[in-house]
Amino acid sequence: MTYEKIKYVVAEGVATITLNRPDKLNSFDRQMSLEVIHALDECAVDKGVRAVLLTGEGRAFSAGQDLAEAIAPGTKIEEILTVQYNPIVRRIRDLPQPVIAAVNGVAAGAGANIAYACDLAIAAESANFIQSFINIGLIPDSGGTFTLPRLVGMQRAFGQMILADKVPATKAAELGMIWKAVPDADLMSEATALAKKLAQMPTKAIALTKQALSRSMTGSLSDQLDVENELQTIAGASHDYNEGVKAFLEKRKPVYTGE
Repeated sequence: MTYEKIKYVVAEGVATITLNRPDKLNSFDRQMSLEVIHALDECAVDKGVRAVLLTGEGRAFSAGQDLAEAIAPGTKIEEILTVQYNPIVRRIRDLPQPVIAAVNGVAAGAGANIAYACDLAIAAESANFIQSFINIGLIPDSGGTFTLPRLVGMQRAFGQMILADKVPATKAAELGMIWKAVPDADLMSEATALAKKLAQMPTKAIALTKQALSRSMTGSLSDQLDVENELQTIAGASHDYNEGVKAFLEKRKPVYTGE
């Protein structure tokens, strides 16, 4: 597929997906959404991809939905969610690879909630997060009503959603909404270094950890103990587990393959 509204590059085990509508603050239209979905599908089947980095071109991560397209004749909100946003969030959560959001500027509406769906989010200190839906009479979507309360609690999530205040990146890090905030000039170097580090780690165990956390959202402690038993058995039978133990005993650096 030829990408026109995103950039997709794979290097050193890291797939970098860059939202590329800078003149529109990387707001999502149908084409860009479908290109992101296709790129995530590429990541899922490419054994050379062991970590994924999602960022934006220009001065924004993403301003959310392209409203001009949303109000075009014949466009239905439920179709936007079904075709565009829900598949993106589901793919991010279902990918075995860790997904890092490098939030380079404003992340509003669906843009914010897609960042929260990633496994780790690093933001430039100048970035802001905004639950902007209420300003046009909508409720949060793209998984926001699921992820944000789990990150910050029900009161803070509700407050952000109905007041639509900007949350600066440094505050977002303090509240646990993101992994950390860094100086603007350091964002891509830090995010890329983290992605490369994860790509060299036992990525099968990372994938199983990601699955375990996702499954913990719906079950009891007893259920989760069974989940851990199931997934630890898989991890314990992996090449990476064997390699990690051997490297420890031999006092050398392990070489992980993700198998």
